[in-house]
Amino acid sequence: MKHIPVLLNPVMTCLGDIRGAHILDATFGAGGYTCAFLDAGASVVAFDRDPNVVSDALAVKEKYGNLFEFVAEPFSNMSHRTDKFDAVVFDLGISSMQIDTPERGFSFRTDAPLDMRMSETGPKVTDLFEKLTVVELTRILRDFGDVGPASAIAGAIKQNMPKTTFDLKNLIHNPKDIAPVFQALRIAVNDELGELTRALDSVPDLLVVGGKCLCVTFHSLEDRIVKNTFRDWTTAPGDPRLPQIAPAKFELLRAVTPTDDEVSMNPRARSAHLRGVKKSY
Repeated sequence: MKHIPVLLNPVMTCLGDIRGAHILDATFGAGGYTCAFLDAGASVVAFDRDPNVVSDALAVKEKYGNLFEFVAEPFSNMSHRTDKFDAVVFDLGISSMQIDTPERGFSFRTDAPLDMRMSETGPKVTDLFEKLTVVELTRILRDFGDVGPASAIAGAIKQNMPKTTFDLKNLIHNPKDIAPVFQALRIAVNDELGELTRALDSVPDLLVVGGKCLCVTFHSLEDRIVKNTFRDWTTAPGDPRLPQIAPAKFELLRAVTPTDDEVSMNPRARSAHLRGVKKSY
């Protein structure tokens, strides 16, 4: 199935005329956003830690030449950039390609080794099972998946030490808990929330005045981080009871959710939210 970028039209509308703009695409994925930016006349620097996207990035490079640069690193490493950008765009969460590659262990619909590493480096999910205590696993399931029977499932994991997605799935008695458990473990093994926080911390220094940061989120945990960060950026510093408060550094843009038509064409868009800010000074 052809990859359909989520909320692409609202993102492009929010960015406006980007001819000659310099844009950082924090999550290259299948290249949908990147190619849209390039086709609209921008130059793009794209990050992605997944080695499986390199071939797609090379194809984009061949087509667009020096207008495109690919960085095969986690997007938190954008803090090392010395160039300035007119926009920084995040399309967060797991990609369709990762879910649709069974052997990577992201999906509970097919049996595969429990891996879930986006970068294919570092500890796998099964390594977390070996390393963490029941209490630590319980905290992950509760904090990252809002799993009700977190303690019971963590105990079952430590007792049985599942090696495959179906091994884990079969330990979870309530089908409604399966997806949250897989989400929680994926977030933990990839440090997704830490990555996002570190990346957002570097955005203000990367943007030019008038530049925009746009984030498409897919679950409440990452959306809360984005929402709270943007609130902090758009709140004037100082005591609001005192006069002569310095203006806020960022202006909040209107949040957007997918239309019914987009959800019908792309069910993955169902939980998406687009949030954005514009740098004022």
